Amino acid sequence: MKEIRTIEFKKDTLYLIDQRKLPISYEIFECKTYEDVDFAIKDMVVRGAPAIGATAAYGVVLAAKEFLKENKEKFLANMEEALDLLNRSRPTAVNLMWAISRMRNIIERSKALPVGNIYEKLKREADIILNEDIETNKKMAKHGNQIVGQNATILTHCNTGALATAGFGTALGVIREAFYSGKNIFVYADETRPRLQGGRLTAWELVEEGIPSTLIVDSVAATLIRDGKIDLILVGADRVALNGDTANKIGTFMLSVLAKEYNIPFYVVAPTTTIDFNINTGKEIDIEERDSKEVTYIENIRIAPEGIDVYNPAFDVTPNEHITGIITEKGILKPPFKENILKIK
Repeated sequence: MKEIRTIEFKKDTLYLIDQRKLPISYEIFECKTYEDVDFAIKDMVVRGAPAIGATAAYGVVLAAKEFLKENKEKFLANMEEALDLLNRSRPTAVNLMWAISRMRNIIERSKALPVGNIYEKLKREADIILNEDIETNKKMAKHGNQIVGQNATILTHCNTGALATAGFGTALGVIREAFYSGKNIFVYADETRPRLQGGRLTAWELVEEGIPSTLIVDSVAATLIRDGKIDLILVGADRVALNGDTANKIGTFMLSVLAKEYNIPFYVVAPTTTIDFNINTGKEIDIEERDSKEVTYIENIRIAPEGIDVYNPAFDVTPNEHITGIITEKGILKPPFKENILKIK
């Protein structure tokens, strides 16, 4: 099984696979300051809810390193500014806020300690967040493999692999587990416009792993589903509401409608850190809208006319009634979602 190290922290530098460059080139983006981390998250050098969370945690570590020579009062004030900046870097993925909250709690509990000790505790917590995510993904993969049939043909959307996490992956982690357990699966990967995370990233991971697969444009999915060529749909999530409504990459909702119409099992694969216990429904999820150039340009080449208006939401919300189950590290949640989500809180 090939190991893909999306995130690595060593010698006071955070190293990220630059996902803007794949699959044309494999390049590493170096973050030496928390402002570098803020840029990396905003510009999607790193993306995927779990990966964003772990990256933000190391952003806090870099901020603490930068402010080590300040007195305690100045250190804490500067850290609060850094936390707020990182917390705003992307609005939809709840793992970001969750990771920042964990790091903020470390600072709150350590205020009486010397600044150097606070830094060490923050570094230790970021390492824990990174390693927890990898182990969580492996647990989800084993739970999810239970619902993958022998010779199953699976449809997936966006990128939910090692690149979207600290390692192994969410929905693509389940696919990897099914493949390596000998289930003879086949995968169709949506290209996922407008940033083509499926075409650039999922396809790259599938090829790297040697998993039998075919890349399709998003609009082909309906034909495959109608013609009975899809057995199972697996997607990730950036935020899950208490009632099971799920925000994921734009286009996911459309797949869920088709799955419901044609009775195809539709599973969300997400760690419990992606569940937002503070919101009741998907209507409360803040949907990020991104730059129009993501739609009107491809690789700096304009493909749409000047003057055309663009609507470019990064995510959509799939209602809980379209979801067969939510695969977490604690097991597979089934309806009624609110009742079962509260059981694992």
